[in-house]
Amino acid sequence: MSTPALSVNWRAAARIRHGHVWVYRSDLVGDDHLPPGSLVRVQDEAGKYLGTALYSSSSQIALRMLASERLEPAGLVELLRQRLLAAIAYRERIVRDSDACRLVFSEGDGLPGLIVDRYNDILSFQVLTQAMDRDDIRAVVLRTLLEPLHPAAVVERVEPRIRQLEQLPPQEEGLRHGEKTSTIFTMNGVRFQFHALAGQKTGAFLDQRENYAAAAQYARGEALDMFCYQGGFALHMARVCAHVTAVDSSRPALEIAERNEELNAGAHAGREIEWIEANAFDLLKDYATAGRQYDTIVLDPPPFAKSHKALPTALRGYKELNLRALKMLRPGGALVTCSCSFHVGEEDFLEMLRAAAFDARKSPKIIERRGQARDHPVLLAVPETAYLKCVILTL
Repeated sequence: MSTPALSVNWRAAARIRHGHVWVYRSDLVGDDHLPPGSLVRVQDEAGKYLGTALYSSSSQIALRMLASERLEPAGLVELLRQRLLAAIAYRERIVRDSDACRLVFSEGDGLPGLIVDRYNDILSFQVLTQAMDRDDIRAVVLRTLLEPLHPAAVVERVEPRIRQLEQLPPQEEGLRHGEKTSTIFTMNGVRFQFHALAGQKTGAFLDQRENYAAAAQYARGEALDMFCYQGGFALHMARVCAHVTAVDSSRPALEIAERNEELNAGAHAGREIEWIEANAFDLLKDYATAGRQYDTIVLDPPPFAKSHKALPTALRGYKELNLRALKMLRPGGALVTCSCSFHVGEEDFLEMLRAAAFDARKSPKIIERRGQARDHPVLLAVPETAYLKCVILTL
């Protein structure tokens, strides 16, 4: 079967030539009634070849570029297999002191619409596009993951909203290989429980793995960890801080965090973690009013801006948190502040921090500007693959 062709306008053609991998539906020229998940040949309005892409019949991202060379349907499965193997080999080179990492990061690994995470001997994956939901592609993904890694189990996590947007049939999440659904994994020498069919994302926030270690490098004294979830930052800081107060609004997350603390009891001997269920905004306001002071503060909130329209409100929320944190930070202390909202750009985030510091009458210094862990690779020509900001400040 030959590969059908789709034409794109000059804007999309320019983006593709500069390395971007998304084509929006509004940039398509002519009829695009093709089977969902099709492999298509992409050309400009003059008919000049631009590359090969995977097509979605429903998403606003109609095309996700896959290769600059010509690719026929018969070669698609082998290309995906080779990219999966390359993604696994890349993690084997860069991941240290951890048996948990992101093995496949969608566009970052040339596998648009596929996420695969490793937690020790369990793999967890998500399918986010029509093409990656095809039976032949699912089969090669599972087979390729099993061959070199030999996991005890492979679990599929499902986001119903994504499947609805992609007009995919409902899918039950669960085991796709093996029977094991829980394990213990390690990040930077800190141990965590993993329950394959519970928790956010595919199970944990692996994108912060390197930032956890960086926070522990600067942490000391009394520490405050806001939005602690299952204890990533708190457990790392407890190895060097005398006392850590960890706050989250989710009781189930805190219960897992407490069990994670038990797993690391030997490393935390003589140090205390206080887990508090509370609204972070309300608690920070109360603590600031009471004059509480800390040597180390971590702010790692959920995404405040899920769309560009929400950006002004999000920045006000970030500013309130960081303003109060700066007022509560002792001289010489460290503030580790994060945003996982893609729509909040790095310059937006830094400008918000400048405004918060001005209002707090503080003059902090930047120690580090960080992003997501290296197992979440960022494509130079695709800024959308860079979403996590982590700035470490000191007074």
